[in-house]
Amino acid sequence: MGVERKQEDPPPSSACVETVEEIMKLYKSLPPRPSLKRLKQPEVKKNHGFVSEPDQRKEDAHVVEMEGLFQTFDDLIQTVSGLVSGDTQKEDKESERDGFKGVVRSASTLSSGAVDSEKMSLMKVAAVIENTAKSGAVVLDLKGKLEDKVEWLPVSLGKLSEVTELDFSENRIMALPPTMGGLKALTKLDIHSNQLINLPESFGELSNLTDLDLHANLLKSLPASFGNLINLITLDLSSNQFTHLPDVIGKLASLKILNAETNELEELPYTIGSCTSLVELHLDFNQLRALPEAIGKLESLEVLTLHYNRIKGLPTTVGNLNNLKELDVSFNEIESIPENLCFAVSIKKLNLANNFADLRALPRSIGNLEMLEELDISDDQIRTLPYSFRLLSKLRVFRAEETPLEVPPKEVIKMGAQAVVQYMADYVAERENAKFQSLKKKKKKGFWFWFCSKLFFSGGNST
Repeated sequence: MGVERKQEDPPPSSACVETVEEIMKLYKSLPPRPSLKRLKQPEVKKNHGFVSEPDQRKEDAHVVEMEGLFQTFDDLIQTVSGLVSGDTQKEDKESERDGFKGVVRSASTLSSGAVDSEKMSLMKVAAVIENTAKSGAVVLDLKGKLEDKVEWLPVSLGKLSEVTELDFSENRIMALPPTMGGLKALTKLDIHSNQLINLPESFGELSNLTDLDLHANLLKSLPASFGNLINLITLDLSSNQFTHLPDVIGKLASLKILNAETNELEELPYTIGSCTSLVELHLDFNQLRALPEAIGKLESLEVLTLHYNRIKGLPTTVGNLNNLKELDVSFNEIESIPENLCFAVSIKKLNLANNFADLRALPRSIGNLEMLEELDISDDQIRTLPYSFRLLSKLRVFRAEETPLEVPPKEVIKMGAQAVVQYMADYVAERENAKFQSLKKKKKKGFWFWFCSKLFFSGGNST
């Protein structure tokens, strides 16, 4: 009687591989998860009537936000479980989700070429580089493929003169060789999630580079030659240790997307105003106290995010940002919003939330922002909306949780953004009418006073 061989499970599908990659990427970016006790602290304080200080409220809000990220992680784990268990219907559904598209590399790319799934020693890396150089290949993907003890790359890396795309991300590389400048054809370089402390001066010789991902390293500075990367379009410096950006950043005239969030930035260089092609600027989770006036020179800027900094005010030049569509200054120390902001009439999304005890009023001319669709003033100290609020005809999302608004009342806010807009229109009309009636009454009273006075004095003269 023959022994029946157990049928092997088919290899994971591309959707499964993509999902696993997404989970690992998210997992590595998260700090320790907040404990259940820590999550319940704000609720316990509220139930016992304790009023937290502004700094403590900021910290509580941050803890809740972090828990949200971990819940997303939990959902992704469930997704993987469904894929691995053979739930093909779910697999097809999940593989089409926009959240995965464009974020993770396709499984076919990971499995292509001469690189296998085993971790590679330094000798094997050198051999792969030699073979790639000899074959004239234009793509080399070593994402997560190096052994943990491989902390630098061989000098032979400079031989890859024909390679246009290079991926060394998710390894433990601490340094790049000075021969790096030999990769003259390189247009896309991904070295995220390593342990890079600095970049070689030869890095500036990569003059054809258009996309550079350096996030999640240990970088504190950039070489002076970095300004030579004049064709750079996207630059990700997030999750490093920068306290400032060098002045040479202003030489990146082609730069469209700059992500410098989650660093220790205390200020921006004035030269940032020379990055006139910039469309997106992400500066969340830093230590910024102010923005330079030069920010107003970024006339192509569409997205500016400053979530979680220490900014007390915006420069008046923000009104020059004619193409700005999204502005996020939540979780700062904003005390007032300049009226000039209302000249940036293309804004569609404005987040002013969680400035706690600092922000007490919206600009009177906010009605000029006729394109505004979303406005968040939650956890501020605003009590009355300005009269011009009634002109925000396209507003569809309005959030004001934990803000002590009196005009309009809370029951109106619960009815939605357009209900608030209509309330303000009626409120202003009523106030204007009352003012008109009062003025009319005063004029009538004044007329009778004048008439009686005239009559009295006329009678006195006749005697």
